[in-house]
Amino acid sequence: MATAPIRIAPSILSADFARLGEEVRAIEAAGAALVHFDVMDNHYVPNLTIGPLVCEAIRPHVTIPIDVHLMVEPVDALVPLFAKAGANIITFHPEASKHVDRTLSMIREHGCKAGLVFNPGTPLHYLDHLMDKIDMILLMSVNPGFGGQKFIPSTLDKLRAARLRIDRHVEAGGNPIWLEVDGGVKADNIGAIAVAGADTFVAGSAVFGAPDPDKGYRTIMRQLQQAAG
Repeated sequence: MATAPIRIAPSILSADFARLGEEVRAIEAAGAALVHFDVMDNHYVPNLTIGPLVCEAIRPHVTIPIDVHLMVEPVDALVPLFAKAGANIITFHPEASKHVDRTLSMIREHGCKAGLVFNPGTPLHYLDHLMDKIDMILLMSVNPGFGGQKFIPSTLDKLRAARLRIDRHVEAGGNPIWLEVDGGVKADNIGAIAVAGADTFVAGSAVFGAPDPDKGYRTIMRQLQQAAG
């Protein structure tokens, strides 16, 4: 079981974009720890989503951190734009950067927490010499590009391996690192995902697709938190 507090990070990819300010205010009121912000470029992944202007637009509506996941290639040019737009955490895919260490340093130099994202088929060896520059590890439990996909079960073994790396790093005096999972997270599997070692959970359609009488997503958020805890 993960020892860190449980954090739910609803992905606005599944939100109603016509009511985005209202949607992000609602998830914060319902207990979300982060706003997860998926950036896709129709190059690194086969979809096109949102950019820094949308991040800047929602920043005044929430006090919780904005967790920006860059599914783009190249990465570096977008880092200062999202930092200026109000991002608090910026994660990227190591395959999309020519110099992973430099990109991580750039993110931190711009005042954000930095992290690496691993697709289902991407090995964890990119972490071997970078743990001291990472604040978050994000494991994709679906292939990136589209919301609403089913959780890939083999992610649980990868989560255990990542948790072991984090625990060893912290035991050796290293900085704490969040372990986030994204893709197909639902109330019926979040408990197993937490047991495997995750402490931060991206939930898109599970939150924004849930019928909730108070329009604040409190019911599904409470179910996710209870199931994970």
